[in-house]
Amino acid sequence: MMSVEELSDFLDHFSVHKSTSPTESWDSYFMKLAYQVRERSSCHHRKVGALIVRENRILATGYNQPPSGFPHCDETECIRDALKIPSGQNQEICYAAHAEQNALSQAAKFGISTDGSMIYVTHRPCSICARLIINAGIKRVVFSEGYPDPLTEFMFDKTGVVMTHFIE
Repeated sequence: MMSVEELSDFLDHFSVHKSTSPTESWDSYFMKLAYQVRERSSCHHRKVGALIVRENRILATGYNQPPSGFPHCDETECIRDALKIPSGQNQEICYAAHAEQNALSQAAKFGISTDGSMIYVTHRPCSICARLIINAGIKRVVFSEGYPDPLTEFMFDKTGVVMTHFIE
């Protein structure tokens, strides 16, 4: 058993040195997790994952998927394919909610404030999600892959939301 004197002596000589192991950036860490989250999606066209983070803690996650209780994309015909809707057009005609929408819904469902947080998304948000992100109080958006909606950047610029294109 260690004596009080031994513990005191150890604590008196306590020191901290610089770590020699490289640590990846928070952006890299959370973006990897967003890519892992997107694997839950059953979308035939584009799998998207999102994480809402504040103070380097995950608040909520989301991926593009139909609402709870509705058949998943791999269980029914894609309405966008059936109606021949091109990517980036008529975003509202889809069974699925976007990853950002699902992450925000999850936070709301469990009473988690997103004010002052950041969101990591595998793809650049569409302008519909941009509106929700702005109104949810999210201050920074980090994305990796593109999405064809120029209104997103315009809206973020006008409202002070910082959008960062993550490239590793």
